[in-house]
Amino acid sequence: MKSIRNRYLLLIDFVLLAAAPFALYALRFETLRLPAAELRNVWIFIGFAVPARLAIYFAFGVYRTLWRYASVAELELVVLAGVAGSIVAFVLGANVLPWTGLMGSRVPLSILFNNGILSVVLLAAPRLLIRMGGWHSIRDRMDMARRPVLIAGAGAAGQMILKEMLGNPQLGLRPVGFVDDDPLKRGLRIGNLPILGTLADASRHIKELKVAEVVIAMPGAPGTVVRRVVQAALEAGATTRTVPSLSEILTGEVTVAALRNVEIDDLLRREPVQTDLRRVAQLAADRTVLITGAGGSIGSELCRQLAVLSPSRLVLLGHGENPIFDILNELRRKHPDLNIVPVIADIRDRRRICEVFDLHRPFAVFHAAAHKHVPLMEENVVEAITNNVLGTRNVVETAAEFGAQHLVFISTDKAVRPTNVMGATKRVAEHVVRRAALAKKKNFVAVRFGNVLGSRGSVVPTFVRQIQEGGPVTVTHPEMRRYFMTIPEAVQLVLQAGSQGQGGELFMLDMGEPVKVVDLARDLIRLSGLIEGDDIEIQFTGVRPGEKLYEEMFFSDEMAEPTEHPKVLRARKETIEEWGIHLIEDLIASAVNGKPAGDLRAMLRAIVPDFTPEQGAPVMSSTPGFGVAAVDGVAGAAKRVSGPRKRG
Repeated sequence: MKSIRNRYLLLIDFVLLAAAPFALYALRFETLRLPAAELRNVWIFIGFAVPARLAIYFAFGVYRTLWRYASVAELELVVLAGVAGSIVAFVLGANVLPWTGLMGSRVPLSILFNNGILSVVLLAAPRLLIRMGGWHSIRDRMDMARRPVLIAGAGAAGQMILKEMLGNPQLGLRPVGFVDDDPLKRGLRIGNLPILGTLADASRHIKELKVAEVVIAMPGAPGTVVRRVVQAALEAGATTRTVPSLSEILTGEVTVAALRNVEIDDLLRREPVQTDLRRVAQLAADRTVLITGAGGSIGSELCRQLAVLSPSRLVLLGHGENPIFDILNELRRKHPDLNIVPVIADIRDRRRICEVFDLHRPFAVFHAAAHKHVPLMEENVVEAITNNVLGTRNVVETAAEFGAQHLVFISTDKAVRPTNVMGATKRVAEHVVRRAALAKKKNFVAVRFGNVLGSRGSVVPTFVRQIQEGGPVTVTHPEMRRYFMTIPEAVQLVLQAGSQGQGGELFMLDMGEPVKVVDLARDLIRLSGLIEGDDIEIQFTGVRPGEKLYEEMFFSDEMAEPTEHPKVLRARKETIEEWGIHLIEDLIASAVNGKPAGDLRAMLRAIVPDFTPEQGAPVMSSTPGFGVAAVDGVAGAAKRVSGPRKRG
């Protein structure tokens, strides 16, 4: 049957449709020897009804379908075409032909009714046989491949994956069943495959059925569920692949059926961020938007997400030419009609920044430029201060001077009770933004979040490189924990926070639960198909300068308040005393003039009393008059003038 083509089906339909009235007449009169008058009526009815039916089938496209791969849509086509043909035949036999006098009497209604039903069955039957022949052919070839697959998730995505495997035998995959936690699906079948049990039973079924691969067909499942399935598969010796996450599908990047290897993002996956695009669009639609640090991990993703909001001009400002070149080409390829302006500039150069703002007059500014690597900034304190504090001051004050209505500053959880220079400078930069917002009555805000997966120099790319090199994978401490978020998710929430700001607020993103870094390393080792201890080692190297075991999102006196978005929190506003502002100016001047790192650390402690450098860091001044005692003296004098000072 699988070799039958539509031209053969046309002949089969003609024969069956012509034979059906004879059979029905014979049943009606209970004899094959029909009276001459009735025999004449049968021939006339067949002569008009059969061509009419075939013409209708042609019109419906019945003879332009590849029936070997037919599905529900083709079944609907057969039913509609068959019903339409039956209605026409009914009208011909009951009214038109008797009225014209071609027939001596009308065709009995029972025959017309039964003929209508029978014709639909006869139209579907050969096509069903062809489809079954194609099904068995595919099943036979898939069985030869002998690569059994268990599908985790018996929802719409799982059904689509099953159809893809059955329709493409060249994939070499043979689905053997489903596992799903929905109790209502237990014991049922999809595509004649059983739903074997829950996700907790996956390991047992993998072993019993000798499954070679598990396909995770749950695009909206949280990372904890994905992690559980991956762990079960790896323990049973099976590989894992997954459908894309819901965010990838919704953005149109891929289809549900596009399988890929499980990635670390999947294991940390959370519910997709629901973005209020209407509010966010107010920051960019038909406006000039400027992004500093546009070539970095966060900056480039800001560019991508802002580009789809149809700004009139997108200004990409960065210090490194190669990253700006890369994101510029990507955006011009995806958005050929968008006005994109690349700017190579150093945010520490006030004159250059003024030129850029004067020329473009941005409506909204996203300030992502910063030095972020903790150990490097411990060794380069001057650079950390001039870039993160002086650079931020230049951008913020210039934005206010040239009429920017919105500014969003990207901060970090390391600004909370910082133990390193990078975190302390980010905390000071938050003060700079807040001061400008309150003084200039501008909608300038800061957004604080933790680590982003896949950013340059972050832990995941480092672990991947170490695994590729054969190890060891280095982790600083077995109890080291960090908050993690994907880059697109973080940027979506940054945009959402920026759209909610009124001026001077500090927003925090809900980062979920902190994750042990060593667990992240073990997951990556397993996803690489390796075994910890046998194939690759994890080596603990000790906490690096400026690091702490646990990151925090809030200061002790910061009250987290909910906002309109469930994943964006607002910290209670706090003021900054005037003496603190003068200390910030002194800090910048001292860094520009090249004061020793010890003095600069001491000045940071005066501005951010919660800054506690790791033991052994040079906080004492190497020049007389500005050591810890001098700083404490300034702070004490300030307390006597302005009263008790809140921490943070």
